[in-house]
Parts: sequence; C-alpha cells; structure tokens
Amino acid sequence: MAAVSGKLDTYRRKRDPKRTPEPVPAEADATPHGNDDTFVIQEHHARALHWDFRLERDGVLVSWAVPKGLPLDPRTNHLAVHTEDHPLEYASFGGEIPEGEYGGGTVILWDRGTYICEKWTDREVKVVLRGGRVSGRYVLFQTGGKNWMVHRMDPPPRPDWESQPTLVKPMLATLGTLPGADVDADWGYEMKWDGVRAVVYVEGGRVRAMTRNDRDVTGTYPELRAMGAAMGQTQVVLDGELVTFDDEGRPSFGRLQQRMHVTNAGQVRRLVEAVPVVYLVFDLLHLDGRPTLSLPYHQRREILESLGLSGRSWQTPPFFAGGGPEVVQASKDQHLEGVMAKRLDSAYLPGRRTESWLKVKNHLAQEILIVGWKPGKGRREGRIGSLLLATPTAAGLAYAGQVGTGFTDAMLDDLARRLGPLQRKTPPVEGTIPRPIARDARWVSAKLVGEVEFSEWTSDGRLRHPSWRGLRPDKSPNEVTRESGSSEHRAKRGAERDGK
Repeated sequence: MAAVSGKLDTYRRKRDPKRTPEPVPAEADATPHGNDDTFVIQEHHARALHWDFRLERDGVLVSWAVPKGLPLDPRTNHLAVHTEDHPLEYASFGGEIPEGEYGGGTVILWDRGTYICEKWTDREVKVVLRGGRVSGRYVLFQTGGKNWMVHRMDPPPRPDWESQPTLVKPMLATLGTLPGADVDADWGYEMKWDGVRAVVYVEGGRVRAMTRNDRDVTGTYPELRAMGAAMGQTQVVLDGELVTFDDEGRPSFGRLQQRMHVTNAGQVRRLVEAVPVVYLVFDLLHLDGRPTLSLPYHQRREILESLGLSGRSWQTPPFFAGGGPEVVQASKDQHLEGVMAKRLDSAYLPGRRTESWLKVKNHLAQEILIVGWKPGKGRREGRIGSLLLATPTAAGLAYAGQVGTGFTDAMLDDLARRLGPLQRKTPPVEGTIPRPIARDARWVSAKLVGEVEFSEWTSDGRLRHPSWRGLRPDKSPNEVTRESGSSEHRAKRGAERDGK
C-alpha cells in the first residue's frame, strides 16, 4: 500500500479535492486493485488540446499527455509527454476542471478498453489495445526525460487508409455565364465569397492554413485554432474562403486587407477582436484516411455538411442543386460578388482551372500586376497618385491602364513601402506606353498582385473606370490571368445549348 501511495504523491500535491471534481483518494484508500489491463484515453481541452493516454499498472494509471492523440498510421509517430501517475478512479472521470486549477478545462472520456502488455521497462512500453475507438499494437519509447514517442506497430485500421496530404493545390474556376435552363439541374450553386482562398488541414486538433500560392497563414488567422480543437481527432482537409464582414453583414474585402499582411503576433491578437475573420468552408478534400478528390461534387458536399462544421469563426454555407437564376438573384439582393456554379458530377482537380467550375460575377473584377506609379498632386502631394497596371499576354506583360481611386491613406503608405525596393528604370511591359503616362512614371518590377473593379475592357485592352480593391498576397504573379473571355465563353455556351 505504501508503494502505491507514494506513486500518487505528485498527483495529490497538484490537486485540492475542495476545488476540483477529480478523484483525489485519501492516502489510506490508495490500495492496489484491478487486473493491470485497463486503458483509457481522455480528450483534454486545457490550455492546449491534448489526449491523456493512461495504462493501469501496479495499482495506478501510468499517464502520458499526447498532443495529437495516438497515431493511426505507422508512418507517423506522435509526441507523448510522461506525466504523474493517476488513481485508478480516474479511468471513469469526465467533467470540468475549474479554471485556475492544475489542468483546468474540459475532460471528455474519449475511449476506454483493455490492453495486453507485451513489454514494460523504464524506457519502453509495448501494448496491444482493444478499445471502442482505438485498437492495435502500440509502442511508447523514451526519447529524453519526460518526452516519449508513441508508434503504431500495426497497419492502419483500414486497408484503404491513405495518409493525409501535406499540400493540395486548390481547384480553380473559369469566368463564365450562368448555365442554360436545359442543363441547370446538372449544376450546383454557391455564393461567391469576397475573401482569401485557403486550404485548411486539421490533424490531432491542430490547424494549418495555406493560401493558393502555398503561403502558410496559420499565424495570421488564429481564429481557426478553435475549429481544430472543436474537431478533436478528426483528420480532414478543407477548401474554403477567409472572409470578413462589414457592419451590414456583407463580405468586405476592404476590411480583410487589414488582416492579410499582418504577421506580428501582438498586432494579430488585437485585430482578431477588431476585424474578425470567418472561414467559409465549401469543399472536402480528405477525411480520416480517405481521399475524396475523385468523388463527385454533390457527394463531397453531402459529406462536408454531415460534419456539422459551425462555430464563431467557421461556417459551412449551403449549396443549391439547380435553380441558378434564383441563386444569382439572391446574391444580387444580398450585394454579394456573384455565384460559383459547379457541375454536380465534377471531381476535384487540384491546381487546375476548369469549366466544371464557373465564376458568375455580379460585377467585373480583375487581378492585375503593378508595374509602376505616378506621383500624386494636391491632397496626395508627396504620395502615390495612381498605380500603373498590366496583365499577362502571350507576348509578355501588356499595359492595362492606371487606377487612382479606392485607396485609403493606410493603403497608400503600405504600397509605397512595398514598391520602394522594386524600383527599376524601364517599364516591365511590352509595347509603347502612352507618352502622358510615361512622362513622370516611376517603374517597378511586376512582383505585386492587386485587384481592381472596373466597368469594361476598352477596344485597346485597357480597364475602363477601374477602382482599387487591394493587394492579393495570396496570389503569385504567374497566377494572374486576364479574365476578359466572358463573351467568348458566352458564345461557346450558347452554341452548346443550341446543339452546335
């Protein structure tokens, strides 16, 4: 009895039975009992989400905190931090440990079962688990001090199990028009959200967010961490849009600009409250060892919606099978950017731009490259007055006009800082620049991507009435395409509807 009692000294020292609902047996009650064959896994939402893995041994529960839970794939080992022994009564504990107490947070009984011990030394523990959620052979081995690793010795739990991918390029849409009435039933429709595209990877309650040009923006949008904690042990890859909303509840790309460039942790924390971001999830790419890329769009959406992803900073907006004209009208009524039309039978094609997905816009917008700027006058004396723009063509960059509206002072200051190091003596575009434009222009290398709204393209390839929307750090220069092919696309779709 004394030996068991001594094992629980650290456990008792860290807990006050008057303050916590956890079992804290009196020293006289700490007698050995049990068959040394019980294991328990508790999901612990404390300061950082982790899973507590406990094995009954000599009258106590020998315990490890496993930040990502037990691995299901033998190709991946997980960290396991050895913690104090727990009383056997803890094997049935679940509840709320008060804030401020050791381990404060929610404890959920995640799995429980029996185990067979194959080896037990001070540096290595080998067991066979038989639980409701986890079964198989595992080994824990010490790597230094309290740090251990846990490895699955058996194959994955299913023969078709595939490891979660580390990078999936988002599928891209083509600018187009609404599918015709005769094929409307073959298409699904979503609202087009005015934000930043992001593929989000969730594993072991941890989130990693990547933009379409492979930038890791996890630290920029810490709101997503709560989504990982809410999903627990679910392994999933999601596709969606990071969006901010204005005071009227409409997506605001202008407000999002305040978040897009920030990496300083202190600034990020302040902006999380002032300019909150919501991740709007619209596709499912991988789920618990099963890739879903080859599934038709409507089936991916059904599985996605079954996950019930809904929280303060993440939502799953609906999609609509058929009814394209009504969805477009609803998007206009809500002052949204437009509609995404997706063939219901379409697979997900990473990194490819295809006509299985169509962007149907309520207003024209164009991604552009900044190739120069002109000094301001009057109120903008000493600052940037307008930006000089270009779009790619087969022959190289083509001058596309200038934009001088839509800027805030903060935007102009940020642009000046970013464009300064990119200065060059000659324009990086092919062809002749109009003399009045070139006269006092300051040229820069075409490294920065931005976006403008405009009324139409002129006959000489210039943007008419452009207005600045903001920089697009989520996109790289080689991704910019001139989206001026809507008329050709419309003619093509008309010919298809007419059977030509």
